Amino acid sequence: MSAAAIIAIAVGAVVVLAAVSFFTLARRSDVRGAGALSGETLTRDKAHRKDSRAFEATATSGATRSAAEAEAEGTASRGTGTALAKVEDEPALVPWVAPDPEAIGVSRRQFFNRATVTLMTAGLGTFAAAAFVGFLWPTGTGGFGGSVPAGKLANIKAGINQGGGFFYVPEARSWITEYPSEALPLAATIYPDSLLKAMNQGIVVLSQKCPHLGCRVPECATSQWFECQCHGSQYNRVGEKKAGPAPRGMDRHPADITPGGDVVINTGIVVPGPAIGVNTTGQEAEGPHCTSGSH
Repeated sequence: MSAAAIIAIAVGAVVVLAAVSFFTLARRSDVRGAGALSGETLTRDKAHRKDSRAFEATATSGATRSAAEAEAEGTASRGTGTALAKVEDEPALVPWVAPDPEAIGVSRRQFFNRATVTLMTAGLGTFAAAAFVGFLWPTGTGGFGGSVPAGKLANIKAGINQGGGFFYVPEARSWITEYPSEALPLAATIYPDSLLKAMNQGIVVLSQKCPHLGCRVPECATSQWFECQCHGSQYNRVGEKKAGPAPRGMDRHPADITPGGDVVINTGIVVPGPAIGVNTTGQEAEGPHCTSGSH
């Protein structure tokens, strides 16, 4: 057999097998086109058409019934043995009575609301009481604003001599200078008794703050006066005004001297300085000024 005959037989066999496969697959319902219906669907459709034809036959046979018969049958179908419920009479109205709060009790929300209000009221009351007591409570006895120990009187006078006529107490923010005994008679007519206690012991306590605008007033070693560096106010060694814009002399603090010689400055009390023109000691500048004050 020639090669051409063999090829022709092979091609024919392939074509036959392909045709058989195509027709076999085409008959299967799961590989048919998108519009094909399965056997199960066709069975349900056939049963549905049968029921529809039965319904139409029944409807046609009952079309000859009158409207009265149809209504009677409908009433019978709703159940002739079921009695309509009897409408009961409405109960009589009972007057409303407010419930007893004690019987109801306190709800969770009421409890928390009342607790919150109570705690806030108690807190505000405590704060107000503490503030009131704080304002009325006496000033502490330690540090500036209270009683400040300055040391022994003898040591203070020695410090004045060593400081060239001035002794500074930083805790009291004050200067201490010597007050001459010969000026006491005139001082007694000007200064209050609270200051004369220390002045009679030979010292005077002066606030470091300038009466003009509150600057710290330093001493001037050359003039032996207090001379403010801010605006040029000048005061003699006992704080009486000599020049500058200050409205009065330097303010003072009372001081107590114990029997043992301890000096305690009461910085909680400020005695305004003497008026302009007061000069109980008659001290004039003893050297060049540190500032240029003006009268």
